[in-house]
Formats: sequence, structure tokens, C-alpha cells
Amino acid sequence: MPEIGYDTAVLELFPAGSRVAADGMLTVGGCRLDDIAAEFGTPTMVVAETALRRRAREYLSEFRSRWPRTDVAFASKSFPCTAIQRVMAEEGLHLDVAGGGEIVTAVAAGADPRRMVLHGNAKTDEELQLAIHHGVGLVVVDNFDDLDRLERLVPRGQVQACLVRVIPGVTAETHASVATGHVGSKFGLLPEDARRAISRIEHSAMLHCAGVHTHVGSQLLSAEQLAAAVAPIAALGEFETYDLGGGLGVRYTYDEHPPSVAEYAEAMAGQARALLPADSRIIVEPGRSMVAASACTLYRVTTVKHGPITHVAVDGGMGDNLEVSLYGQRFEATLADRVGGGGQVSLVGRHCESGDQLIPSVPLQDPRVGDLLAVPVTGAYCYTMSNQYNGARRIPVVFAADGAARLVVRRDTWSDLLSRDV
Repeated sequence: MPEIGYDTAVLELFPAGSRVAADGMLTVGGCRLDDIAAEFGTPTMVVAETALRRRAREYLSEFRSRWPRTDVAFASKSFPCTAIQRVMAEEGLHLDVAGGGEIVTAVAAGADPRRMVLHGNAKTDEELQLAIHHGVGLVVVDNFDDLDRLERLVPRGQVQACLVRVIPGVTAETHASVATGHVGSKFGLLPEDARRAISRIEHSAMLHCAGVHTHVGSQLLSAEQLAAAVAPIAALGEFETYDLGGGLGVRYTYDEHPPSVAEYAEAMAGQARALLPADSRIIVEPGRSMVAASACTLYRVTTVKHGPITHVAVDGGMGDNLEVSLYGQRFEATLADRVGGGGQVSLVGRHCESGDQLIPSVPLQDPRVGDLLAVPVTGAYCYTMSNQYNGARRIPVVFAADGAARLVVRRDTWSDLLSRDV
């Protein structure tokens, strides 16, 4: 591929609106990445706020134009940062929260608890008490133990609305670690058990069956596969709400071409028109496809080691991007002031693990110590799974918009590493 074509290709992976300045420096959200590095250090996650907000609006528009009674619930687990949840709430989205911690951050973000959906295959009493205390709108019943706990914890005279999670029996074409809809999944109930759970809720004085929920998996590149989960829940009967889950994949690499939001919405709404009551409400729960492409991670090259394989090491790695080690997820990268092209190198992290390899083989133009390097499409699950391995300090999150950058999550301090000691 000609070098200019390659440059164009890598730029397309960065948040919408990213540009290359006249001197060759990559800009995100109108901000030069070298300026961001100078102000906030490295590694740093940079979120293009305008691109993020446009994505939220796109989801609402595409789904509601096809099925007016659609609510889009952002899957907070993909980026459970208070500032991100606040953006979603401001843009009119509901929030899907997976556990007590995400309830806490969502409340801190100013989100309306009535517009939250609580998930979890192993909810504790404490988490359910948090949900009940704050008035979380929908609790997804994943198992019969959830029902036992809810019937014990919901105060007399109060009614908690629930959705029953159903295993649709759809085997996702994705990494096994993020497949959720197959028979044998740890999430949800098989249809016959789901019928029993629905019946039990319908006969409960403190619970209300608002509907059913399903989910196939994550990083799915086929809208038809996502839509295949509608029929199994439609067969359970007529309800006021059908939560169709999320799972739409994103483009991490040059060879991936996921459906657009419009194509995804058309596939889901088409199934809804064919199988669901015309006046029912549907919920979709995008996570990865909502936030992944809105962010990139900025690193500093610390070491270049030549040999049979050229290893380029940066000042981050599996502490801020565990997706590579956990799922084998492929990313791309570029030097911030020499965008695209170059010879193949192995991009590795700073952590004391051979598995801390960000990208096994990626082209970089003459990488040198001190260069800034940017990895696109890091907005989903990287912040979520950040850690302090080897005493690394968790990295900051910076919002960039209209040429201005602002800190929304600070970098860990050295004192933070000791803060839990007693």
C-alpha cells in the first residue's frame, strides 16, 4: 500500500475529527498530542469529547427513527468513569450498571437512578441494597438467588421492577471470554427456567416483571448475529420492555469492518417489528461501540532494542491496556509526529511479563527514545481494567474538545499506592 494511503488508514482509526498538523503532529479533539503530553505527562488516555457526544446522539437518533420507544442504556462497564457517565446522562442516555461501584459513580455523575439498569450474575446483598436505596429503575434477574435476595430486601410496600435475563442459545463469533449468549453461559437463565422466574415475579408482592433481557456477546461484527437473540425472548410472551443487550463490534484494525449504527439499528428494529408487540419498549446497551473509537492512549518511547526483532518499549502497557493479554485483542499504533508507515517492530510495555506485548508487529517510522506514540481505539475496557501491576500508577483521562484539554481523572500519585495500607 502506498505510504500516503497507509497514513490515511491509520488516521481513520483515531477519533472522528483527528487531524495531522502542518508540522506532522497528530491532533485529537483539536489538541496537539505533544501539548497534551507536556501538560499531563504519559501515558495518558485522550478522549475526543465531541466525537463521544456525537456517537451518543447517533445511537439515539438511529434507533428512535426506527422504533420510537427505544432507550439507549450505555454499558458503563466499558468505561466506568464518572465524567463519561455524566456525558451519557447529559445526552439523554440511560445507564447500564454492573455492580455497586458503577451505581456509586453513576450517582456521582448526576445520573437519574430511575434510568439505570443493574446487571450482575452474582449480585450481593450490599449491591442490591444500594440499588433499592437509590431507586434503580430496573434490576436484571440473572438467577433464582437474585429473586430470593430481592424478596428479602425490598421494603414492604415498595415494588422493584425487574427484567429476567434469558440465554438465547446463540453462539457468538467472538473471543470466548466475551461470548455470553450460548448454552452454558454463566449469565442468565435458559428459556424454561426464565418462564419459572417470570411466573414467580408475577406472583410476588414486592416485584414487578417489566420484561426480559438478553445478550449475545461483545465485539460482534455481524448485525444479524445480534438480531438472532430477539426471537428466543419474543417466544416467552408479551411484555412492556425487551432489553436486547449490546455487543456491536468496533474497528480496531484495518481489516475489520463492523456494521454502522444505522445498520445495527435496522437489523434490531426489523426483528422487533416482526416479533415484538408494536407498543413495547426496547432497550439497547452499547458499550464498546459507544466509547472505543472516541479515545486513544498516548505513550512515550523509553527503549528501542535492535536485534532479530526490534523491540520498542513504552512507558505503559498491560497496566493501562489489559485487553491484549486477556483477549488477544489486536491494536494499531503510530508515532504522533510521523503518522503511519515505517518498518515492522514489536511494541512492548514496561511491565515485568513477557506477555506485556501491546502489538506483536506494527509499522513505525524510525522510532527513537523520547518519541510520542499513540494507540487508537482504547476507549473501551482499557480504563476499566487498569491496574497497578509493578507499582505502576494508573493513568489519567483527559477530555479534548475544540482545541482545549481538561483533566477528568488524575494520575495516581505514589501516595495512592500506599493509601490502602493499615
